[in-house]
Amino acid sequence: MSSSEQHGRARRRLAAATGAAALTLAAGLVPQQAAAADGDKVLTVAVAQSVDSLSPFLAQRLLSTSIHRLTYEYLTNYDPEDARAVPALATKWTSSPDKLTWTYTIRSDSKWSDGKRTTAEDAAWTFNTMMTDPDAATANGSFVANFREVTAPSPTKLVIELKKPQATMTALDVPIVPKHVWEKVDDYSEFNNDKNFPIVGNGPFILTDYKPDSYVRLKANKDFWRGAPKFDELVFRYYKDQDAAVAALRKGEVSFVSGSPSLTPAQASSLKGEKNIKVNDAPGRRFYALAVNPGARAKNGETFGDGDPSLKDDRVRHALFTAVDRETVIDKVFQGYAVHGEGYIPPRFGSYFWKPSDGQELAYDPAKAARLLDEAGYRKNGDGKRVGKDGKPLDYRVLCHATDPNDKAIGQYLKEWWGELGIGVTLNCVDNVTDPWLAGTYDLAFDGWSVNPDPDFVLSIHTCGALPATPKDTGATDNFICDKRYDELYAKQLAEYDPAKRADLVKQMQSRLYDLGYMNVMAYPNAVEAYRTDQIASITTMPKKAGNIYGQDGYWSWWSATPADPGDSGGSGSTGVVVGIVAGVVVLVGLGAFLALRRRSTAEDRE
Repeated sequence: MSSSEQHGRARRRLAAATGAAALTLAAGLVPQQAAAADGDKVLTVAVAQSVDSLSPFLAQRLLSTSIHRLTYEYLTNYDPEDARAVPALATKWTSSPDKLTWTYTIRSDSKWSDGKRTTAEDAAWTFNTMMTDPDAATANGSFVANFREVTAPSPTKLVIELKKPQATMTALDVPIVPKHVWEKVDDYSEFNNDKNFPIVGNGPFILTDYKPDSYVRLKANKDFWRGAPKFDELVFRYYKDQDAAVAALRKGEVSFVSGSPSLTPAQASSLKGEKNIKVNDAPGRRFYALAVNPGARAKNGETFGDGDPSLKDDRVRHALFTAVDRETVIDKVFQGYAVHGEGYIPPRFGSYFWKPSDGQELAYDPAKAARLLDEAGYRKNGDGKRVGKDGKPLDYRVLCHATDPNDKAIGQYLKEWWGELGIGVTLNCVDNVTDPWLAGTYDLAFDGWSVNPDPDFVLSIHTCGALPATPKDTGATDNFICDKRYDELYAKQLAEYDPAKRADLVKQMQSRLYDLGYMNVMAYPNAVEAYRTDQIASITTMPKKAGNIYGQDGYWSWWSATPADPGDSGGSGSTGVVVGIVAGVVVLVGLGAFLALRRRSTAEDRE
């Protein structure tokens, strides 16, 4: 899901658990649970993101939701060829003529890893729990907000009744969990699903071990209905330093590296042409943006945080974005590994892609930006500083990820561009962006999300309904946007089944979001990643012709990955990967615990 996660922001109460340092290993010592069985083929993936939660009800980050795609089945999946809906836990589905009742046939050949059969009751219980417990709806509540009733008349029949038509009924990106395990949970807001292993699931992999800020270990599910993965184990290994992860790839200590979420241009260029390494450079499913704090607020009407009040003026917001040179961002920062940012949905999703009209576009125009600030009452004083009528200068705090080189590089450009306007900029690059983001203690922030083939979720995070119930709660909102017109368009697109009409409504939503000026999409980064061909013989990208490997809308990459024959590659097959686990631990001991990133795809975060 994307989300994206997206820079996915974790729940405030989870930050301490997931961000704490947990590495107390001596150099060269492998934790007993992290050792692979002799002869097992192990695929090790270097990642630059920590897990926010292993609970499907809470997880927002891309890594976490990707793990859930591997360990739990959804009702439907996305075809890796063209992203159309294909059977998963449900083998087929039908709707009533009025589109208010949907009936799913649940497959009879899926079973939980503890041996119990997966039934429609598991799906009904999952949805009903999300419908009745707000904490269980933290991650994916938008999918069930329109559900009237969910029942399981038989083990293979699931019936969902809606309040009104809902176009996402073949794209419900919700992991189905085993009722007999999860019904024992008392508090879904606190249960992270990370204490008792192996975790009971029914996906292509079984989650067998986890160490915060260190690794996630999964074992192939030999009983998976679609067929067992070809690698015996899959390990996600965390690296605080992306250069260290790339170095580990070169040495054969890891099989794959994705970056945070992509490799930097320098890293990608340095790997191209190296023996036994393939760089995958494909159109991405993410956007990279600046988000404005419009004033943090809750559904109950209470406000909180300390966002600069000047940002409530759309002329100020438009001035800031008119002073951003996207071409410089693409050419100098991403060095061509991205395309010009425009609407909210990346061009990869052609039917939903939108771009502003000539008169609407906030093109790079510093003179216009200066005029807008003058009109808003913020003029330069004798020192060249923009000040309001109260004499207070415009000084903005920009929240950024300490581990993301793009944030830091673009932040320096913002200091230059906005400085010429007379605006002060302070980059607040921190290890844990979760707390200031959720508390609303920032002015602007670097943002990004992974977008799913159906864009409903990433659109829903800007609705009024996504705001937290109270300042003490955590909502699904991205940056506290609440706009009546946007909500009206969201409701219309959700109820529209005609693809062309729905796409038009989605474009209108993007246009509205663009005009509001709370989100400035600067770029659509490519999916730039690399893997060792002497360890991975073949792997499925999504889309197949030119797509990403890490963070797919499904489990196709890791499920399909085929181990290379050690005899054809100088013996650096699975043995080298297992050794990489040892090396990875040593690297991490030297670097310290990995940074807790902000909740969601954004990513690097949400799907």
